[in-house]
Amino acid sequence: QVQLVESGGGLVQAGGSLRLSCAASGSIVSINAMGWYRQAPGKERELVATITSGGISTYTDSVKGRFSISRDNAKNTVLLQMNSLKPEDTAIYYCNIEVVRWNRAWYYWGQGTQVTVSS
Repeated sequence: QVQLVESGGGLVQAGGSLRLSCAASGSIVSINAMGWYRQAPGKERELVATITSGGISTYTDSVKGRFSISRDNAKNTVLLQMNSLKPEDTAIYYCNIEVVRWNRAWYYWGQGTQVTVSS
């Protein structure tokens, strides 16, 4: 079993910053990609950012230049630094990890953390 615990969500004014963290625990052999998704009310869940085991990151266009994803392999943790936040960033943010065992990939989700950006 693998569990992901998220923290760092909250209420912030437009233009402010917030940092999300997600720590994985349990039966983990190795972790491939790690990432963050978000889901706003009435909308589909969308990919925000990903980072590979080699440290290569990707971002959705709407957050490029404002968000930064990083990982700490020793702590099985992925971080999302969010700067210059906008009201449209308001959503529930979920972390996701791809772990490897028995020569195949398995996917796990965090519980979600609310991010609210006020005007």
